[in-house]
Amino acid sequence: MVASCVEHSCRPGCGACCIAPSISSPIPGMPSGKPAGVRCAQLTADNRCRIFGQAARPAVCARLAPTPEMCGAGADEALERLSRWELLTRPEIPERWHHGKRTVCRAPAL
Repeated sequence: MVASCVEHSCRPGCGACCIAPSISSPIPGMPSGKPAGVRCAQLTADNRCRIFGQAARPAVCARLAPTPEMCGAGADEALERLSRWELLTRPEIPERWHHGKRTVCRAPAL
């Protein structure tokens, strides 16, 4: 049996992929990139990308393709999933000294 592919497209007004993940490349209005959980400066009030299809849009954004696993059943679920994935995949914070003891900070268990 051959599996069929079902194309999944962005849900109008969602914007979760422009809020949850961190983006390290420059974005117009955010020259140092975007921290996780912060709305992209290019996200409109109705959650659409102002620079969609333009050269100024970061390559990471252009390559991101919506999937049912990523988007879930709605915008709230998409934001929750992407936020969780961001937390699970963030790099460890370098070790540091705290009150005379060496510590390594890690993402909290979920």
